[in-house]
Amino acid sequence: MTAGVGRAGPKIGRYAALAGMIMAGPARLGAVRLVAVDGPAGSGKTTFASRLVAALRSLPGPPLNVGEVHTDDLLDGWTEPVAYWPRLESSVLIPLSMGQPGGFHPYDWVAGGFAAELVEVPVPDVLVLEGVASCRAQVRSRLTVAVSVVAPHELRLARGIERDGVELRAEWVRWMAQEESHFRLDGTVAAADLCINGSPEVPHDPDEEYVLMTV
Repeated sequence: MTAGVGRAGPKIGRYAALAGMIMAGPARLGAVRLVAVDGPAGSGKTTFASRLVAALRSLPGPPLNVGEVHTDDLLDGWTEPVAYWPRLESSVLIPLSMGQPGGFHPYDWVAGGFAAELVEVPVPDVLVLEGVASCRAQVRSRLTVAVSVVAPHELRLARGIERDGVELRAEWVRWMAQEESHFRLDGTVAAADLCINGSPEVPHDPDEEYVLMTV
């Protein structure tokens, strides 16, 4: 898919155009269009996902119900990157596929356990699922669009340490090694509909545009 080609040719995509293409695509999770924004920690996928959600909500016509789920909320601390998957399937994906609302208890990274509060996930028109392994092979047949965001290893590590503190450097290094193994075995980048540059040097409007990786 060459989604959202914009003013600078195939290297630049527009969030608005991608949002329109998502809505023109098939719903494969029941009546829900499921969009996965995958990539390693620190690559910029959360930023990409938030801008895509804003573009979907800004489309002309009747307002869309756009849901968001971040897999960091389903992880059990610094366990391996796909450990959350059974919780996601049972509490969110399966209910939504049946036209029923989902919900989950988010992980509290400060307290080190799952919160008592339930985060409800009403049945949306579009669900943007953001996080590591979100477009793994097990879910691809249910995705309307699969996005992979990439960035250099050292930049991602620096972003992680800046966010979480140098005392968690060892956790980041271990986690990144697990991620790299997962992505290699899963073939995530090759299977994605779009591969996004999470550290672009190409001039663009970051609120409206994204930069595609080129071979």
